[in-house]
Amino acid sequence: MGASMERIGIRTDTIQLDQFLKLAGAVPTGGAVKQLMLENRILVNGVPETARRKKLSPLDVVTLRLDGGEEEYQAVREE
Repeated sequence: MGASMERIGIRTDTIQLDQFLKLAGAVPTGGAVKQLMLENRILVNGVPETARRKKLSPLDVVTLRLDGGEEEYQAVREE
């Protein structure tokens, strides 16, 4: 019943959470990220996150709790 994890390549040492979710195609805008945070639907490494600009590093896992289930995205370093 676990979500499948999609790996998203990043070319920098860190990436902001809102930019990461847009890169992953998980949200259309930063405003959508804000709304999901207000509803406690975004977790980073299993912990609810409220900072849109939180810095993610390679291997961090972002979980979106959506009505249809959970989606997971992992940042991976891309050379």
